[in-house]
This record gives sequence, structure tokens and C-alpha cells, in this order.
Amino acid sequence: MRDVLHTFLMALGGALAVAVAGLGALRALRGRSVTAHIAVLLLVTVLSVLAGILGAAMRMFISDHDLHVLLIVVGTAATVSLAVGLWSGRRLARASMWQAEAREREREAEARRRELVAWVSHDLRTPLAGLRAMAEALDDGVVSDPETVADYHRRISAETDRMAGLVDDLFELSRINAGALRLSLADVPLGDVVSDAIASASPLAAAEHISIVAEPSSGWPVVRGSVPELSRVVDNLIRNAIRYTPPDGTVTVTGGQDDTGGWLAVSDTCGGIPEADLPRVFDVAFRGGTARTPAKNAGGGLGLAIVRGLVEAHHGTVAADNVGGGCRFVVRLPTADRPARADMGRRAAPAGAG
Repeated sequence: MRDVLHTFLMALGGALAVAVAGLGALRALRGRSVTAHIAVLLLVTVLSVLAGILGAAMRMFISDHDLHVLLIVVGTAATVSLAVGLWSGRRLARASMWQAEAREREREAEARRRELVAWVSHDLRTPLAGLRAMAEALDDGVVSDPETVADYHRRISAETDRMAGLVDDLFELSRINAGALRLSLADVPLGDVVSDAIASASPLAAAEHISIVAEPSSGWPVVRGSVPELSRVVDNLIRNAIRYTPPDGTVTVTGGQDDTGGWLAVSDTCGGIPEADLPRVFDVAFRGGTARTPAKNAGGGLGLAIVRGLVEAHHGTVAADNVGGGCRFVVRLPTADRPARADMGRRAAPAGAG
């Protein structure tokens, strides 16, 4: 009985000594990876057993032959345990990082949803209040002269069109975010898409005394894409440039092809975007900073977010930067004879892009 007690006390002492050292190591590794903590815990377990065995051997409770056998068994078990522990630790670390990133993305998405709801609520509430007031004035006969009635009808129609456009943008953005966008890909001459977009935006530009210039380039490329979605991309970029360009300003559209594929650039004379805001221009409901010219007929802040979603759906990239008193948006798309490349978004725009 005394031998059993001595053996127990020696094993307990050795295990406690290893445990104290292990706790110190864990404290020193605070903030390090999960793999390191699991390795320390496994080492504490193995070394505790080894300390007990060596203690028993020193008190002559274990023969030299049995000690050698036990050391081989413990060493083998320790090797396998450490290998499995390190492998599991790496898996847990990767899973933990993925979960942390997923939670961060979820928080960011929720923040964007709240911001979007706030912006859309504001943008819908204001025209609805005006529509209600004008409709009540017409119903109550407060307004009766033909000229004012016709003016109210025009304003009601304009506000209705603006709200319909906002709802359409919301629907398009929801399709993009939900992955429900289905593209009918074909070989599309980008120059034709640009010409149609300029023709559509010309009346708006003329009303604001803004010139739209499509400068000659090395040749408009033929890209691989869907005509309706590419038309919306170009139209949104041109209208966004018109919205922020002051009267007598110029919106310039250029395009071409290089070794990465086709590119399109829309430049304006808006005065530039604050550097801190450049990474956010494609965020939902972002409408620019104070350094930019105040927007005329500002939209819901969804146009550029839709541009990014549609361009990425085409395996392309879009970027914004400041150039010579204004800003420039550059879209890169795979051409009909060249697949998309992962480094398209990392290359600077060609010198002729604005």
C-alpha cells in the first residue's frame, strides 16, 4: 500500500509541475493561434505521463526493460497525438477564421441593409408627401385654373417616374445580391452600347448645359456580355457623371482594348471625390462627400452599386479615381476572344482613358 501511495504522489508531483509549466506557456501564447494552444495541451498530457513514468523508474518501481517499453509506447502515442492535434488545430483555426469573417460580413451586410432602408425610406417619403399634397389639392378643388392643374399633372408624372426608377433600381440590386441575375451572353460591340447610352442621356445633359464627348479611341472593343445589363452599366455611369458635373461642364467617354481585355472610361468635371470616399463610391446609398459638387436630382445612391454588381457578373472590374479636376470610372470587361483575367482590376487605366 505504501508503494502505491509513493507512486501516486510521484505521478501527482510530476503532473503538477508539468501543468504549471503548461499554464505558463498558455499564458505566454495568449492571442496566438488555436493550433499552438492545442499543441501545448497535448504536450502537457504527454509530459505528465512521462514525468510519472520517470519518477517511478527512479524509485525502482519499473525495471529498465519495462521503462524502455513504456518510453517507446509513450513516444509513439505522443507522435500520433501531436500529429492529429496539429491537423485538427489547423482545421479549427481555419473554421474559426471563416466564422469570424462570416460574422463580420453579416454585420456589414446588416449595416448596409439598415442604411439602405433609411435612405430609401427618406427618398420615398419626400415625393410621396408631395404627391399626396398635390392630389389632395386637385381633389378638393383648391387648384382649378388649367395652367396650375397641368403643372401639377406634370409634377405628379415626374415624381411617379422617379419613384418607379428607384423601385426598379431596388429590384435590380436585389437580383444581383440574391444571385438571381441571369445573363444572355453574346459578342457585343461596346461602341454601339455607348452610342445608345449617349443618345438616351443627351436630353438630360442638354437641360443641364453639359456636353457629352465620345473621344476617338484606338477602336471600341467587342466584349462578351449581355446587352441590357451592359447598357445599364454605361447609362448609369453617364447619368451619374451628368448628375455631379456643374453647368458648362463636360462628360467624356472613351474606350479601347489592351492585353487584359476591353475597357471603357467615363470622366467628368465634378471637382473630384475626397480620397477617403473613393473606396465607398460603389457602396449602396453612398452619394458622395462635401468636396464634390452638390448633386442635381440626386438618386437613391444605388446606380454605382448596380454598376459594380453587373460588371462583376460579367467577370469584369470597375474602379474610380480622380483625374484633372474631376473623377473617372473605368470598367474592364473580357473581350469576345479573350477570357477574363484575375488581374484585370489591378492594372491602371490606359493613358487615353481620360
